[in-house]
Amino acid sequence: MLTTNLTELLQEAFTQAGYDKSYAVVVKSQRPELCQFQCNGCMSASKQYKKPPFVLAEEVVARLKGLEGADAILQSAEVAKPGFINLTLQDSFLASAMDHLRTDGRAGVGLAPSPYTIVLDYGGPNIAKPLHVGHLRTAIIGESIKRLSRFLGHEVIGDIHLGDWGLQMGMVISEIRRRQPDLPYFDENYSGAYPSEPPFTLEDLEEIYPMVSKLAKEDEAVNAAAKEATFDLQNGRRGYVALWKHIVDLSLGDIRKNYARLGVDFDLWYGESTSNAYVEDVIEILQEQNALYESQGAMVVDVGRPDDKKEIPPIIIYKSDGSILYGTTDLATLYQRAKDFDPDYVLYVVDSRQANHFLQVFRCATDHGIVAEHTKLEHIGFGTMNGKDGKPFKTREGGVLRLSDLIDMVENNAREKILDKEGLDVEEVTHKVGLATLKFADLSNYRMKDYIFDLDKFSSFEGKTGPYILYTNVRINNILSKLEGTVPGPILPAASEVERQIFLKVGELPHALETAFIERAPSVVCEYVYELSTLLNGFYHAHHILNEKDLERKQSWVSLLLLAKKVSGICLDILGLEVPERM
Repeated sequence: MLTTNLTELLQEAFTQAGYDKSYAVVVKSQRPELCQFQCNGCMSASKQYKKPPFVLAEEVVARLKGLEGADAILQSAEVAKPGFINLTLQDSFLASAMDHLRTDGRAGVGLAPSPYTIVLDYGGPNIAKPLHVGHLRTAIIGESIKRLSRFLGHEVIGDIHLGDWGLQMGMVISEIRRRQPDLPYFDENYSGAYPSEPPFTLEDLEEIYPMVSKLAKEDEAVNAAAKEATFDLQNGRRGYVALWKHIVDLSLGDIRKNYARLGVDFDLWYGESTSNAYVEDVIEILQEQNALYESQGAMVVDVGRPDDKKEIPPIIIYKSDGSILYGTTDLATLYQRAKDFDPDYVLYVVDSRQANHFLQVFRCATDHGIVAEHTKLEHIGFGTMNGKDGKPFKTREGGVLRLSDLIDMVENNAREKILDKEGLDVEEVTHKVGLATLKFADLSNYRMKDYIFDLDKFSSFEGKTGPYILYTNVRINNILSKLEGTVPGPILPAASEVERQIFLKVGELPHALETAFIERAPSVVCEYVYELSTLLNGFYHAHHILNEKDLERKQSWVSLLLLAKKVSGICLDILGLEVPERM
């Protein structure tokens, strides 16, 4: 908000000086000890106007100081070599800006003037397998991007995109047949209704998949049976479809429960099976364009380009036995999304190691009209969450850690820290603090980087952690409750440097959220709310709010706390964190 106001002011000064106003962009100062804001445009403008940047800057500042009302906004406007324009606001203007924001429910963040329609794919778990630690990042990064995009005014459709139609389904079905061959699902002459209850439990499924997956790699007969079952399922064999529905229903109940514990939800609970009906449409499009050709028995499409720095292999559409692969179902899913939503963006929040796969799919889709020209396809990759040994997070026994066990771990850690505190709703605080520990630890790291999950460090109530952010907000609520009889009043000019810095930080919110959206980086929001929290805690130390004798100042501080609570609350909601009443 503040940078926008200053940019508009500088644009008038540039125009009056005879220079293009596009150079008048104001940003936060990189040298806060010198000024609050800066304009670097004269450095670039000097090339166009063939003048030293210092001369240009002096001309602009001279015009700036002559603008009507500029002195009410600017405390100082100075030129620094080689051509920076350094700006500092009047405390009275800064306070007035904060006073305006306290009545704005969105704290100065505008809605996108031309909102996008965005399909966001951020799930991808396989049916018949429990969610594990590898599903954490896609879920919480995707959920945060969804919430951020919606707050900025974009229409977002979140889709889990279940893995419910590939070889893993054939593996499970073939193994059930091996164990229970007399079930009616395997009798091709059976014409009656199939049982309403599945002939297996969730625990059975969780044992079957890893066992048969390992066996299929060792025994060609098992692998062949799995492929045959996959083919039969994908071609609509009645008994297999009924058995598949049992598998999906049973798994989906557990998947929903665990995502709910994370505070993650989807608008569409579609899977690869949903797009299966569009596979033939995609193949027909590719055939009409003569894009399909045979390679080593499979039908493929070239996606390589002359300027590629490394070879990009063709995308396989279907194998010699007619079975389709992930790339084909992804293309069919894109085709369906184009028909259903005509999106401006389709965003995939998926492990960075899948980059080549998405490059193949995106090129095939855009080159052959499977999506509209205006639809942008984007892979939002991320690194891995590692243990202290630097390797992907595992159980003590070396196995893959279940997501439910990870959530239990952080909640139990939170429970140990609060059990000795009286008057708390232990379960509420345990859940909210545990999730804040887990989610803030993940989201505060730039998504493309691997990071080490250190529970002791991330669960601390000090430093850049989720519990620290929650504690700061609980402290705001506690102070406000003790000031309940104090009516909020106009926000006065800052009484200290730390209060002034809070004003400036609050004014950065629109820029922080827009940056996070453009970069698809929730870490920007984490950094912002952490810096705000640090300033607020410094503010409490500098000022005895409850004992303040000046009523106008006290009322001003109540308004400031309410504004800070609103700004922090916007950030926490975007990050998917909830603040307990007490901690």
